[in-house]
Amino acid sequence: MSQSTLLEEVVQWSPDTCRQELRSVLPKLTSLHHKSENWDDHIRILKIITDMFLPHIGLSEVESDCFSKVLPKAVQMFDSLIKEISNQVGGLSSQNTEVRALLRSILQAMVQIIDAMSACVRHVCSFEEAPDLDAIRSLPSCILRVLRDTFHHCKESGEVYCGRLSLVSDLLQGLFKEAYSLQKGLLELLDRISLDSSASEEEVSEIVTVIHNLLDICSVIPNLDIGLHGSTWKFIIKQSVKYQSLVEEHLRHGDISSSLCDSLLDSFCSCLELAEQIKNAGLQETAQSPEYKLFQKTAKLCRFFGNTLVHYIKEFKPFLTKYCRRFHQLYLQITSKFPPSLCAPTLPSPLSEELNAAALVPMEALLFKLLPLRPFAEVVLQQDQRFSPECELPQCLLLVSVLGQLASQPEEALQLWYNGSQFSEDTPRLPLYQAVFNSFRRCCIERRVPVLLQGVMMKGQAQGRVTLHQHVCVQLCASVAALPPVYFPMLERCLVEAVLQADTETALLATDVWCFTARYGTAELCLHHVLLIAHLVKTCAGECYQLSHVGLLLKRMVLLMAPNHQMELVERFPPSQVENLPVWRHILLKAFPHDARHRVETDVITLTQKTLADWQNGGYKLGEVDKVNMALLSLLVVVRGQSPPEDQCVLPAQRIVTQLWLRMCPNQVQTQPVLQCTLQLLLSISAVLVKSIEPQVICQALVCVAALVSQKCPAEVVLAALEFLASLGKVFVPHDSQSHILPRLSSLFGVLLADRSWLLHQHALEAFDHFAESTNHEVVLSESLSVEETKTKVMNYLSKTSCALEEVETQLERLKLETPVIEQHNERLETNEITIVNTSAAEMAVDSEPCPKRARQENSAEEEYGRYIETAQSALKALQALIKGDANTTAAPPQWLGSRLQDLQTLITQISNDQHTI
Repeated sequence: MSQSTLLEEVVQWSPDTCRQELRSVLPKLTSLHHKSENWDDHIRILKIITDMFLPHIGLSEVESDCFSKVLPKAVQMFDSLIKEISNQVGGLSSQNTEVRALLRSILQAMVQIIDAMSACVRHVCSFEEAPDLDAIRSLPSCILRVLRDTFHHCKESGEVYCGRLSLVSDLLQGLFKEAYSLQKGLLELLDRISLDSSASEEEVSEIVTVIHNLLDICSVIPNLDIGLHGSTWKFIIKQSVKYQSLVEEHLRHGDISSSLCDSLLDSFCSCLELAEQIKNAGLQETAQSPEYKLFQKTAKLCRFFGNTLVHYIKEFKPFLTKYCRRFHQLYLQITSKFPPSLCAPTLPSPLSEELNAAALVPMEALLFKLLPLRPFAEVVLQQDQRFSPECELPQCLLLVSVLGQLASQPEEALQLWYNGSQFSEDTPRLPLYQAVFNSFRRCCIERRVPVLLQGVMMKGQAQGRVTLHQHVCVQLCASVAALPPVYFPMLERCLVEAVLQADTETALLATDVWCFTARYGTAELCLHHVLLIAHLVKTCAGECYQLSHVGLLLKRMVLLMAPNHQMELVERFPPSQVENLPVWRHILLKAFPHDARHRVETDVITLTQKTLADWQNGGYKLGEVDKVNMALLSLLVVVRGQSPPEDQCVLPAQRIVTQLWLRMCPNQVQTQPVLQCTLQLLLSISAVLVKSIEPQVICQALVCVAALVSQKCPAEVVLAALEFLASLGKVFVPHDSQSHILPRLSSLFGVLLADRSWLLHQHALEAFDHFAESTNHEVVLSESLSVEETKTKVMNYLSKTSCALEEVETQLERLKLETPVIEQHNERLETNEITIVNTSAAEMAVDSEPCPKRARQENSAEEEYGRYIETAQSALKALQALIKGDANTTAAPPQWLGSRLQDLQTLITQISNDQHTI
């Protein structure tokens, strides 16, 4: 009987005839099917087998008699159909009816193959008992192959058919629906199958293959159908967990976890795009709009992926340790799209809340699952790691979140995070506190904007929005309060390092935490830390950023000391010793009890007087001015510590200031940096004692300031000068001195108010405001504002007229440009410090023997002569100005002035004669 005759006869048979002839005819049909070369014959035979004979095959024979012989050929034929589409699609057009008909017939043939496979699934499902996997071995693999190719063809249909997709779109939709239905039926069938611990290696391998094939399908279908994507992943995870003990060592955990991360991130990004579209279209109030419903579906899928990833990590944690870097990256990528991140979109509250529930909540659960893993800690705490600008803040908040969750973790996790790497063979990692400070330092832009976060709960109510500094500080302090004592030395080391690094705000954060630690701990702990910090202050050589940071810390810590411990500090670092003056220049004496404060004041004033006397007796040598400056720094602390200054301090301090002002030569100040420092200190002290200073001393101070301001001078000197100028508003200048003081005062204000530096200009405005509030000499105000531009700026400041606000985008762009400059400056400071330390260490290593004392370097005779001549010349010019000023008033010079001038003339003649004699 020929093939055509057999097929024509079989299609006429009834179901009973098919059942009776099954054993004799089915082998012939499968043989014909295997040998078929064209699509029509293949489809015709396949349909006959699945529709007429398959229903009569028992479950035990279906694999051997039908599936293993028919399905591989069907897959082969399906592949050839897809290849033929690729070959013919180039000629597809509405005019080329032949190619169009051919392609449509191919798509119909593909649908019929899928329909035949669906019949196979339905037949197996029709049996009450669940089949063994061996009984249907060929079915899952063949179907999954066809499904993958189908979904891929549908996904790429836009590119495959180009602009002619409409000619076949109806058949493509039907193809996708059939494939969707086929996959749903197959998954239901596989879900009925159960494997126990006695399953064979072949069965385990088959279920692993099924999971991996479905994973491949998941890489194809994300953009096709949300429901299909979600149900496929749900089945993958369910089967993986169901057969965990059998398959865990065979699964491609890296591919599964990576694909889950990608799916989560893709769905989250889709949510963001939809939310932006809804916001821009104003549809957030329309809950029934198609866009909003799609957003909700996508958000639900996003939440599913997040929870699924957390569940998968929980079940297969030992196999996922080497993928922690990907999990860390995912956490940063998602949290970077939420406030307070600067790149987070601004969304309406309902959309934002749904996104939080869909993505942020699973991320916190993910972090909790990853905390105990050493590889995750090594990734998060890696040394010297850098992130993209948008991920710096999420990294900082991640570390802060870790701080909050560690309290519930076992001891092993605490050691892992708090201690950092302990042994050389460990992967290097930072202690958690150090990592927090380093990460906070890198959030330069966020600190300067500043970004705001939700405050912590207090008394059942949430605080308002707080800055990043406040948020991190509160979490650090809470962590310190719960820190086991064994980790306290590590905390101390991290605090010291943070205070001594170059970024000022990070040092301030460490200072805040250190002060909390001292206040929360015992009084003895506070004393111990203050003594340690005082020693650090003494060891800081010269003016440097470390001294500034440690000095501020010392000033704040002293406020927290018990009174008896403050007295002990005085005993340990007696102010009567010169080497301890660097310590007392940073201490606020108001914090001390009366007895301790009185002793410090007395010792400092006595030492300052002695230092000044030694300088005078030594011939006012320039090389000794540093000692005078150190004494003046401590004296400044004393006079500022009194409010108002007590008489016991005022009189000796006034004498010291007067003596030094009369020694100040404007020409020398212009050329000697050390004298500029002296001038700065004198100005600051004079600002406090201004009511006790004689008018001629004020005049000398203004002369020195004018000489220095006329050229480029250090900003700190100008700031001290402004402080002094502002304080002069409290003084009524005597009539006979007004002509010397007021014009100079007006001139200085005019110059400083016109300064181009925004910092100095702002301080100049504030100083002028303070002066104007209390002065009786209104003529100074009008004379200072003789320039119209300066007058306008001052009036705007006094009327609190605000400048045009900078656009947010412009501000961010500016901060992005400024941040690298600041970071490079800080790094340069630290690099220079390290270089200096290394150089000193190298010199010490080379010089095994102490160096001989260096011969004392005296100033040259020419410099000595020049200095004294400049001093005399400056004093005589000041006297001349005073005499001319008095000539314009009714006040006459004192009667003794003439005789004293004659004495000076005689002395000058004698010096000139001595010179010729030599």
